[in-house]
Amino acid sequence: MTFYIDSRKTGSSRQISDRLKKCILHHPGKWREIVFLCIGTDRTTGDCLGPYIGQQLKGHAMQGISVYGTLSDPIHALNLEKACADIRKYHPQALVIAIDASLGQKKHLGYVTIANGALYPGAAVRKELPPVGDIHITGIVNTAGVLEHLTLQTTRLSTVIFLADKITQGILNAIPSSCPVQTFIQKL
Repeated sequence: MTFYIDSRKTGSSRQISDRLKKCILHHPGKWREIVFLCIGTDRTTGDCLGPYIGQQLKGHAMQGISVYGTLSDPIHALNLEKACADIRKYHPQALVIAIDASLGQKKHLGYVTIANGALYPGAAVRKELPPVGDIHITGIVNTAGVLEHLTLQTTRLSTVIFLADKITQGILNAIPSSCPVQTFIQKL
């Protein structure tokens, strides 16, 4: 089941946090750390949501948490498979939470989606990339339709930043930096 959260509504960060915790609860005991796989590129405004969130998360030292994909070191179509191989190699017991920008219906512009299961990066622009993650979070940055590449290039930066800030705050509320992942697991 995919949860849709309107980021413009009061309490949206808390809703993101609550939904993320519920998704994490579907993966008990099978993991020892969390990896955030933040997908996108800083070269296209609409596609920088993931790397921007990764940049923010990287600034919060969290024990047992790793972040792949930042503004200075983005994970995109050209290096996604290598990043996934690195995660499997260096974090074999990790719960992977994939984050990416997405396009959607006009009524869902500005919404955040959270669900268990893999993310299919590049689907909006018809790229065939491997599915990634145990849980996925997307921010709907613009409307789907024709010329998706152009749509992503002309997406308002303010929309992306607003969504990214809400998602980051929700993640930080769900997984406090003062709480090691093992303690967090026990508290769930």
